Amino acid sequence: MMTKASGKILVVDDSRVMRRIISSFLAKMGYEDVLEASDAGSALKTIATEQVAVVISDYSMPGLSGLELLKAIRRDPKNKDMPFVMVTAEAQLGQIIAAFREGAQQYVTKPFTSEYMEYIINKVVR
Repeated sequence: MMTKASGKILVVDDSRVMRRIISSFLAKMGYEDVLEASDAGSALKTIATEQVAVVISDYSMPGLSGLELLKAIRRDPKNKDMPFVMVTAEAQLGQIIAAFREGAQQYVTKPFTSEYMEYIINKVVR
């Protein structure tokens, strides 16, 4: 089980503002070790070099999408169970189903509150 002091959370979003919002929510929740990546490629490099415990990623990003990032993470056996939260402004059923099929634990639509994000994070870190 991840504790607030023991695990790094990686926030992946091409929007700097959204990364800051999510990171701020996490800081208020007591998570001190929050990493950020602006794209899937940077996220994969971070996962390879850091001990990431949870990934929170936007679905729609230039280059590799959040879904493609999730697939790449799951291809590595050591990351097959890494908690993954997909965040998106779109609530299209096909995207939701695809994310869950590839192993996302949660799917969050924007906008969301800090309370809802706390609820979601608490569900995936247990």
